[in-house]
Amino acid sequence: MADPGLTSPSGTPLRSPSASLTLSFPFLRERSQVWEGSKEQPLPTDLPSPLPTKRTRTYSATVRAHSGPVFKGVCKNFSRSQGHGFIRPSHGGEDIFVHISDIEGEYVPVEGDEVTYKVSRVPPKNLKVQAVEVKITHLNPGTKHETWSGQIISS
Repeated sequence: MADPGLTSPSGTPLRSPSASLTLSFPFLRERSQVWEGSKEQPLPTDLPSPLPTKRTRTYSATVRAHSGPVFKGVCKNFSRSQGHGFIRPSHGGEDIFVHISDIEGEYVPVEGDEVTYKVSRVPPKNLKVQAVEVKITHLNPGTKHETWSGQIISS
């Protein structure tokens, strides 16, 4: 079964294997780590996708949000490293998403900070809202606050 035209770099003639060749790729088997890791993990349902930022918001949405009423709430949580958090409205209801680009002022919000904000609809379906023009009105006493430049201040 040797093909005289095919030779290895050392000059040995190449031939086909006598047994049938089966390829087995362990990373394609179900329940292997690579197989499981290749599946896309579902995004949390709380976060809009894609995340609307101040930079990607349309001019008309910005104008509508700016002319809207001001609401009060309390910061439920905020992760500077992830770039977003949630506000618990003082009037009750569902928590409101806030992006890092929509926070105004010199402090990074922490849990318990009282804030004021306006709302903007989240495209494409405009069913959910997000907080924009977020301002901390009262720092949560007894907690450490960080400025955007990284300085730690106790309140």
